[in-house]
Amino acid sequence: METFMIIISGILFTIATYLILNKNFLRIVLGLTLFSHATHIMLISINGLKRGSAPLLGEHAESYTDPIPQALILTSIVISFALTALLLVLGYRTYIELGTDNMKKLRGESHE
Repeated sequence: METFMIIISGILFTIATYLILNKNFLRIVLGLTLFSHATHIMLISINGLKRGSAPLLGEHAESYTDPIPQALILTSIVISFALTALLLVLGYRTYIELGTDNMKKLRGESHE
C-alpha cells in the first residue's frame, strides 16, 4: 500500500510542478497547494501506513501507532491552508488593483 501511495504522490508532484510553471497566478496557487498535499501523502507513506491501537491504552498494549508523524502532518496541513488563504487574498487584491493575473504582465513583460 505504501508503494501505491508513493506513486500517487509522485503523480501529484508532477501535476503540481506543471501548474507552478504556468503564467496564470491562480494555477500557481493551486500548484503550490497540490504540492503541499503531495508532500503530506509522501511523509505519511514514508512513515508507513501502520495499523495498531491508540497509544494511550496503557503500557501493556502489544502494538500501537506512533502519533508524532500524524500530529506533524496535521500541523503542516493547517499551515498550508493558511498559506493558500493568504495567497488567494493577495492574488485577488492584485487582480482588483492591476486588472490581471498574468505573471508576465505583473513582471512588466508586456510583449508576448
